[in-house]
Amino acid sequence: MLILLYDQIFTTYILWVHLQAMISINPQDISTGKLHGYLLSAISPRPICFASTVDAKGNVNLSPYSFFNVFSANPPVLIFSPARRVRDNTTKHTLENILETKEVVVNIVSYDMVQQMSLSSTEYAKGVNEFVKAGFTEVPSHLVKPPRVAEAPVQFECEVLNVVALGTEGGAGNLVICNVVKLHLNEAILDAEGKIDPLKIDTVARMGGNWYSRAKEGLFEVPKPLSTLGIGVDALPEAIKNSRILTGNDLGILANVETLPAEAEVFVNTSEEVHKKAQDLLRKGTVSEAWKILTER
Repeated sequence: MLILLYDQIFTTYILWVHLQAMISINPQDISTGKLHGYLLSAISPRPICFASTVDAKGNVNLSPYSFFNVFSANPPVLIFSPARRVRDNTTKHTLENILETKEVVVNIVSYDMVQQMSLSSTEYAKGVNEFVKAGFTEVPSHLVKPPRVAEAPVQFECEVLNVVALGTEGGAGNLVICNVVKLHLNEAILDAEGKIDPLKIDTVARMGGNWYSRAKEGLFEVPKPLSTLGIGVDALPEAIKNSRILTGNDLGILANVETLPAEAEVFVNTSEEVHKKAQDLLRKGTVSEAWKILTER
């Protein structure tokens, strides 16, 4: 009996300690921005919907969303949510295009394309093609108008069944309910039984802030794109875009600068050894040093 009493006291104490450490918050008592941060940091990791759409005139848009998942296999239904911007209550081009055309391609993001994907989230003006700015390759879809991202290991062509607005204020989501009409798989991600190998597909997922998670190696950071506009992969010198060393991720980092360094307009070193050194600097996060070594004679 005495041991049982001690166990009860200890359990009660542990519960009390946990309760003392908890902070209780009413959502309406904090700013939308702060609530947004708590939600995104707590509910993680979240898969990424890399959505390609077109407007009624055929202009292409490409943008990532982490309010996303699969909700049914029969019928095959995906849902993602392009929320209204918190800062000014405006809507995303993706949502505007979907309301016009009722079609979308959901591309899955692997680690090899994460930096370019991040660059594409820059808020370029309507009509600017993020495939071009982020250096991705457009592939025609079979059944819908929006193109697919060739670099994505899986692509889902979708017809939009419904769009459900969850509110009218900044931060309000818009549930885009999509029916998959065709899917495309890169054979390189399949195992011997024809199933998707989680290590081969190497998907990435969003955490809070600048943090992501990766199937192979866990957490890593991707600095948010500039609040101003990154120059884009299309503005990089040809010697960099055509490098046999620099990867798509490397190009995405180099293109996330506000202006092309003046030196790069005059000279870019094409040496593979120099490109390897620049790549190492990019992996360490020293972008300015990478640009410096690339433009040294």
